[in-house]
Amino acid sequence: MKTIRIAGVPEHFNLPWHLCIEGGEFEEMGIDLQWTDVPEGTGKMCQMLRNEETDIAIILTEGIVKDIVEGNDSRIVQVYVESPLIWGIHVDNKASFSSVSDLKNAKVAVSRMGSGSHLMAVVNAERQNWDTKQLEFEIVNNVDGAIEALSSGKADYFMWEKFTTKPLVDNGTFKRIAECPTPWPCFVIAVRDKFLKENKAIIEQILDIINTTTEEFKYIPSIDRNLATRYDQKIEDIQLWLSKTQWSQKQLDEKTFNTVQNQLFKLNLIKNKLDYAKVVS
Repeated sequence: MKTIRIAGVPEHFNLPWHLCIEGGEFEEMGIDLQWTDVPEGTGKMCQMLRNEETDIAIILTEGIVKDIVEGNDSRIVQVYVESPLIWGIHVDNKASFSSVSDLKNAKVAVSRMGSGSHLMAVVNAERQNWDTKQLEFEIVNNVDGAIEALSSGKADYFMWEKFTTKPLVDNGTFKRIAECPTPWPCFVIAVRDKFLKENKAIIEQILDIINTTTEEFKYIPSIDRNLATRYDQKIEDIQLWLSKTQWSQKQLDEKTFNTVQNQLFKLNLIKNKLDYAKVVS
């Protein structure tokens, strides 16, 4: 058995991986795929790839592009989810903010710098024609940290995937005042470059297995109920999410890569650019 470590957020997007692991599909191919949940998100997974604490990460596109440009020796091997991520813009339920315009000079809670919650806060600020250099950030590590920061006034708003945080909106912890979809596919599969070079055939096997599952995922009987139960979601929310989500079995194309990298460069989130072939394998 070949042991391979994989990391991803503990969210509904990643259920196809768990179904394949639980169903023994990787094991049948001689692969012991060991999954690690990373509630802190993309910034933490970038660090794990750099530190060789994981071999594969299911990671936000903008976050891993930024980190590879900044020296993370990993490669994008495929798009995992083609559709945009719908970021909810959340404030404390008791806060007086009621629209995005109210947040112009407000402090942003982010899981860590370089995370999706950080990068998309800058993207959102640019969309609002705010001065992105004036943004202030409070590092909160994860959603629990954001709850504490918003309720105590250490930060004013927090951006996170809207369906993941929907139970916190429903129970009155957060108030969602707007949404901000990514202008590109949301999740890609990234692999440490050294590991990829030494295990290319095995990575291809892993992709074949997950791609077969994601192609059929929406048609699995009672998949909506399974998702709702596992991720503590209302079934109507899961059904809406499923209708908006499109998995991918293809590589990130050069045009889309350039869109992501050019936006990061324009927003001064990266200082230089890399050729497509140095990021995508």
